Amino acid sequence: MHMQSAPAGSTSERFIHRTIVRPCGLAGRTPAGVVSTESLLNGTADDTRIKRPKRAMGRFAAIAAVFFATCSYLTGGTEQQATAAAAAADAAAPVPAASSAHGPARLFVAPQGDDRFSGLIPERNAEGADGPLATLNAARDRLRSLRKEGGLPRGAIIELRGGVYSLPETLKLSKEDAATAEGPIVVRAFDRERPIVMGAKPLSGWTNHRGPIWKTDVRSQGFGTVYFRQLYFDGRRQQLARYPNYDPENPYSGGWAYVDGEPVNMYQEIPGENRNELVFREQDRRDWSRPDELEVFIFPRYNWWNNIVGVKSIDGRTRKITLKGNCSYPPRPLDRYYVRNALEELDAPGEWYLDKQDGTLYFYPPRPISAAAAYAPHLRTIIEANDVAHWRLEGIGFENCEGNALVFNRCEDCTVERCVIRNVGDYNGSGATVNGGRKVRVVGCDISETGNHGIALSGGDRVKLVAAEHEAVNNYIHHVGVFYKHGVGVSMSGCGIRAAHNLIHDGPRMGIQFSGNNLLIELNRIRHVNLETEDTGAVYTGGRDWISSRGTVIRHNYFHDILGFGRHGRQWVSPYFAWGVYLDDNAGGVDVVGNIVVRAFRAGLHLHNGRDNLIENNIFVDGKQQQIEFSGWTDQHRYWTNHMPTMLKGYESVINEPAWKTMRNMHIHPSQAVLPDRTIMSGNVVRRNIIFYRDPQTKLYTLKNVNLDHNRFESNLVYCGGPSPQTGYLQLDRTTGPNVLLNADFAEGQPGKLPPKWHFQHRPAEATAVLDEVHLPPESDAEAPAARAIRLSVKELKDAQGKASAAAVVSQAVEAAPGRAYRITAQLRADQPDTSVKLLAQSYEHKAYFWAKEKVVSVGPKWQTFDLVFRLPQPGESGYHEQMKSVAARFDLNSPNRTLWIRKPSLQPAEMLDPWRSWQAIGQDRGSLVADPLFVDADRDDYRLRPESPAWKLGFQPIPVERIGPQPDLPRATWPIVEAEGVREKPIRTIEVR
Repeated sequence: MHMQSAPAGSTSERFIHRTIVRPCGLAGRTPAGVVSTESLLNGTADDTRIKRPKRAMGRFAAIAAVFFATCSYLTGGTEQQATAAAAAADAAAPVPAASSAHGPARLFVAPQGDDRFSGLIPERNAEGADGPLATLNAARDRLRSLRKEGGLPRGAIIELRGGVYSLPETLKLSKEDAATAEGPIVVRAFDRERPIVMGAKPLSGWTNHRGPIWKTDVRSQGFGTVYFRQLYFDGRRQQLARYPNYDPENPYSGGWAYVDGEPVNMYQEIPGENRNELVFREQDRRDWSRPDELEVFIFPRYNWWNNIVGVKSIDGRTRKITLKGNCSYPPRPLDRYYVRNALEELDAPGEWYLDKQDGTLYFYPPRPISAAAAYAPHLRTIIEANDVAHWRLEGIGFENCEGNALVFNRCEDCTVERCVIRNVGDYNGSGATVNGGRKVRVVGCDISETGNHGIALSGGDRVKLVAAEHEAVNNYIHHVGVFYKHGVGVSMSGCGIRAAHNLIHDGPRMGIQFSGNNLLIELNRIRHVNLETEDTGAVYTGGRDWISSRGTVIRHNYFHDILGFGRHGRQWVSPYFAWGVYLDDNAGGVDVVGNIVVRAFRAGLHLHNGRDNLIENNIFVDGKQQQIEFSGWTDQHRYWTNHMPTMLKGYESVINEPAWKTMRNMHIHPSQAVLPDRTIMSGNVVRRNIIFYRDPQTKLYTLKNVNLDHNRFESNLVYCGGPSPQTGYLQLDRTTGPNVLLNADFAEGQPGKLPPKWHFQHRPAEATAVLDEVHLPPESDAEAPAARAIRLSVKELKDAQGKASAAAVVSQAVEAAPGRAYRITAQLRADQPDTSVKLLAQSYEHKAYFWAKEKVVSVGPKWQTFDLVFRLPQPGESGYHEQMKSVAARFDLNSPNRTLWIRKPSLQPAEMLDPWRSWQAIGQDRGSLVADPLFVDADRDDYRLRPESPAWKLGFQPIPVERIGPQPDLPRATWPIVEAEGVREKPIRTIEVR
């Protein structure tokens, strides 16, 4: 028989799919209707997508009946005739058994189902005597029974019809529910329907309370013992009644009260602070009838994250609020907060309050109460799986619960795929949480409006370096951390975990937070994060245990518009204090390769005392303050001393394990990590990167406490919008004038006293500084010449009040010009090796300004010449002050129980090499270029390189930009992704606290 082929997308093609492919269960995950004739005839087409029950005759006969009916249609019959024939064949098909040796058991669940039914058919039969089950709990129990009866050798499929399922209790899965690789259990949406599984109940019985406020009795609706803390209306989480009101037009910097008092530096320690008290301002005085029900939502001190703490008491006289528990840190003046859960504050659309004494819910709906459904959560978790293997959840919506929506504890080979998880979680509740186990995947899901993290993955053995193999892949995650502002898109902790192809935006803190080993973060797109906190990044890890996050790779990601939010003086501003890639607190052994980092406010990359990290083949674009920042510690830094016990414990827990032998530089024990200059950062390599920024006044690098003999920059391509990148380094070209210090040879003065024109700037209680006659080593056989020097001695480095203080001797200030360069030199000798001395150039006016440039050196028993090259700031530069007209040379003795001699101090005007040539003169960035990288279109964020780019000559490798972010060829809940509105559309406004 000759058949005319139907054109793609034609009525004929759609008809064939509707009448043959879908009724016969032949539609797979390929585009509709794409099945082979061979698979139709031999029965090998995917039968895991059966859409309807079969009732009477064999599979081949049913297909044949439809086939010939369709042939009739294509050769002149009507669609109605062919449809009728298909329906007749469908009616003749056999009823499937729940379990079969030839395929998986199949059960159906529907909102209109009944747990007394068999669950073998997807809808009620004509008699109403059988049909789908009503709950997932019943489907689970039915599978348990089938397993006891004869097992489930081919597994099972539970198909959910579209609609809302309000679970009566958490669906708990245990070891007895575990399946096998040959017979997995799949819980999925029926056909293309959209089931939504909730941990909440619908609310009804609304009556008007007053004006726009409605009320209902929730105890009569099953909430007798449940004091819920969230309410959902029209698919959105509503605001618990609060003061000040939430500002939907300015959701991040608006709607706050502020702790009373004058602001102080957040890093300044204040003795006697309490973590459970705050003082409100007079304009925020309120009258609340039930203060013991109130909660304070506050960002205390550091603005790293928030606390939600109940109120114990309010003292109207002192304006002090005492809390029932401690905040993470003491609340400080101008910390932002609001107070929630007061009936008196129910005055704005979307606000609600639950009276726990009588069970009355009060609600100010944002639209008519009858126009949409309201739900309140009665479950903390929707699905909890413990010790379960080979389960899949596909194409299901999970919404409205107080805690974690999905929890997998010690599970193996389980998958959450193409699901939508939203409006879930409180301060401790996330979208999907994985603890322990192996090979648990969250793939292709849309996750939003979570109380804490979007996805939290943990597992693996960090000591043996056994991978958990958990994955978060191809997900769209946004608006996380609704209640816990340390909540992130993906949290990774453990060993051998992967996050790839995710799109993450609009979160209060990092896009991805990770801690552990051999983690893989690749091909993700992260934008517009860190919207409510500071000191953060697009991706972040710490290393206080010495071994985190060694072996981790961050590659081929696109991070852009990394904002940050914080207080500057009396203003709350954004962007503020945020990086792109942030390797914090001694993090080591991380490869950052092939990433594109654009518009990170503080810098594209920050290493905070990082070590053994490889920064290679990245593109860093338009950092606002600098492009790369290294902030090192010395052995006196409190982080180094405080965390040493933890670092020793971490190092010694793994150093004898064979798997750790290949980790970079693990032969260095923490106790041996301090370098001769007292710094610690070591082993970092920055090479073959493109660094592109268009403001020539912005810094290329900012490096503090970094020993450049142990950290390398090489073969980078730099474009800075000007001729010389600002490296922060100035090397002497030549001196151009005489020594201008007064009494520099100490000719004036008497031994035993400080010479004129010199004085103490800081004087510890037991410090002395006097003119001394010294004998220099002879240069020939002649007698050693005598010379004059200042002898500075100190015992304890404490002043008369017991405060820490270096012994500091300074010259009289001499005239100097802003913008001019100078060189300080001196010959120094100490009575003991490794004596720490700081050379400073300082300029100040009492109570007006203070500026200094410093350099720490190690001085020993032999005379050595040390120098400090600097340039006074000029107008428009950081540190400049209009009264800056002079400079002094200063010498600080920083080691106790030592003596230092200072001879031949000098301050001379000088000329410098430009910052780039200075940087190269000290051995860094040799082989690097300053040139335009020739992007395809940087103004449109197209950072592909043209064929003629000079980067190729440096060995730069292409970045697979087309594979970054979610991909259509991987499972997806929705495609194309329509990105939700957020801070990009409603930028954060600056707020000044008055």
